[in-house]
Amino acid sequence: MLIASFYKNIRRCASTKAISRAIDLSSEVRSALETNKPVVALESTIITHGMPHPNNLETALSVESIIRDQGAIPATIGVLNGRIKIGLEHKELELLSKPSASAVKTSRRDFPYVLSHNLNGGTTVSGTLMIASHVGIKVFVTGGVGGVHRQGESTLDISADLIEMGRQPIMVVSSGIKSILDIERTLEYLETQGVCVISYGPSKHFPAFYCEKSGFMAPYHVTKPEEAAKVLFQSNELGIGSGILLAVPIPKPFSIDREIMDTSINLALEEADSKGVHGKEITPFVLERVGQITAGKSLKSNIALIKNNAQVGGQVAVEYQKLAETRKRRVILGNVNNKSGNEKVVVVGGAVLDCVMTLQTDLKADGRSLPGKISQTPGGVGRNIADCLGKLRYSGSSSESTTSFISTLGNDQFGQFLMESVKHLNTSVFV
Repeated sequence: MLIASFYKNIRRCASTKAISRAIDLSSEVRSALETNKPVVALESTIITHGMPHPNNLETALSVESIIRDQGAIPATIGVLNGRIKIGLEHKELELLSKPSASAVKTSRRDFPYVLSHNLNGGTTVSGTLMIASHVGIKVFVTGGVGGVHRQGESTLDISADLIEMGRQPIMVVSSGIKSILDIERTLEYLETQGVCVISYGPSKHFPAFYCEKSGFMAPYHVTKPEEAAKVLFQSNELGIGSGILLAVPIPKPFSIDREIMDTSINLALEEADSKGVHGKEITPFVLERVGQITAGKSLKSNIALIKNNAQVGGQVAVEYQKLAETRKRRVILGNVNNKSGNEKVVVVGGAVLDCVMTLQTDLKADGRSLPGKISQTPGGVGRNIADCLGKLRYSGSSSESTTSFISTLGNDQFGQFLMESVKHLNTSVFV
């Protein structure tokens, strides 16, 4: 069982390295992650497909600035020329914001094609979550998440965002679910995926993107960034593995009346159906048409809500990092103060035979034989570490040893020699 677990971890690490080879981290984001500073992930579909140019670029830069003002580091994720970028630079944001970028709306399923063809891509909520989780980012800010489309019970048109939120232990800060979707069924589906849904504010009223209230209630609500951070912290402590949706209502001055919005959405959906617009193209089409029908009011609302979400998300990331640092200090102090000396250690590594030849006369490189001696000693980094640990912790019986050594040995005299050198260890597992 130990060996099976060992090889399972090796396969997982190999998969992680494969993804890493396709990722470029900006120096700012890399430094923040290495020094445990709060980082907030941002998607790029809102730039490539969610807003017209130049509003998209202006909004993206404003959102990053707001996150920095809270004390966190923004990490906008996108794809450029087949490379996944975490922490897009100004010139890269500018490139993606233009229609000439021909960016592909990139969800989890799209990465293999987009990367293999060296394309540009705007990462969706789903795609961004997958990449953010890979590098350990815990907070992600967006405008609104995808969901179950209207008539989804017949078409089975369900956003991959919901599946990914059930897979990744990240808090998604958004203004709920896009109001063009079936919010009631989406909330039910999130429950099935194990996603904790929380409204942000004085009540459990669940927002609907452009509208402050959707008519539905979230199971829970929090009123402060500190509360939201505690929920995220406990989720990660338990190792639940699924995400959290923190639904932040749009600021009141920018909220659109629900009846007006429903009428606009229905008109846009009817037009999409008549024109045969389906799949991943329907959301950007409907958002654009709603913007036209509402004479640009929906665009102003969209910009306002994403900026508000950035403020909340930045604050949550900062508070979460404080909790994580406090826990780390507790663990370190606990390890120092509570050592019993009976902890078990497993060393996995190599065992080799070191052969050292020593000449007993001056070296003359003329082809002659020279007198000398050869010594053989047990070596290998893994074996040496296990040997030292075992001698420090030796209890008098290898069967009771608190140090185990896992390695590969040949079935010959050299293997037997190496086995003898670690007889004070638990060597019951050898390959």
